[in-house]
Amino acid sequence: MEIIRYRPSIAQGLSWTVPPMTDPIQRHCRELDRCNQRGGRMLSVFDLLAAGTLDLDLGAYLMARISRGASFIVGAVPGGAGKTTVMCALLNFVPAEVELVAVTPEVVSQASEAGTGSPYCYICHEIGAGSYFAYLWDEDLRRYCRLAAAGHMLATNLHADDPKQARDQVCRQNGVSEADFRRFNLLMFLRVEGDYWNARRQIVTVYESAGAGRHRLVYDVRSRTAPEVSGGGQAADLGYLQDCRKFLSRNLDAGTRTIEQSRYEVVKFLAEHE
Repeated sequence: MEIIRYRPSIAQGLSWTVPPMTDPIQRHCRELDRCNQRGGRMLSVFDLLAAGTLDLDLGAYLMARISRGASFIVGAVPGGAGKTTVMCALLNFVPAEVELVAVTPEVVSQASEAGTGSPYCYICHEIGAGSYFAYLWDEDLRRYCRLAAAGHMLATNLHADDPKQARDQVCRQNGVSEADFRRFNLLMFLRVEGDYWNARRQIVTVYESAGAGRHRLVYDVRSRTAPEVSGGGQAADLGYLQDCRKFLSRNLDAGTRTIEQSRYEVVKFLAEHE
């Protein structure tokens, strides 16, 4: 695996040392690395910001929502669009006390029998029928989606370009209830342009649901409107949203890049905002 050294901007006169990797941070990042399908280091949200996959306003909105417990789906029809990369980068925003767990049919069964308790964030690597690790389909997917009702966070991705395609795959093909589908608070969809070697990936739309109603559009890259301005945003208070944006901007400029560095900084930020 490539080792990326942290080099803050000389112009800013910053000094930074490798943070102490506590056991929770190490476990968290190991779980993210289990999603790594293509080798190299996993990309962080700061890598995605630098690449233009999302901008600071959208990043702040997603951080505010996910850091306060929002479940989410990342969608795109083509393979290689960056669904897993985006999902894992955003998983660094989960609350500090919430542990990541990759779901297999056995894990889903155990979690379903356990009922309520300490919340986890259960990661389905992809909604699909293939016999791959942490892929779910049919009854296993239905049981997985019901875990949100027990107070857990869910994160997954699928081959869909809009909510209609996502709902068709999840609800019609797999029999997941509409109520459980709506508990995925955020649906975000990617677009990829260019060839494989010069691809530009971007989050183009985001839809949200508070859990009771249907998902509604809160971000469209073509409108260049920040989610909190659109009137549809459910992101906490405006002050917290602004703090998230400042956090992302500061760390982007400082050169924070790896998932380990990113998680360390996120946990520290969340502790300051308890």
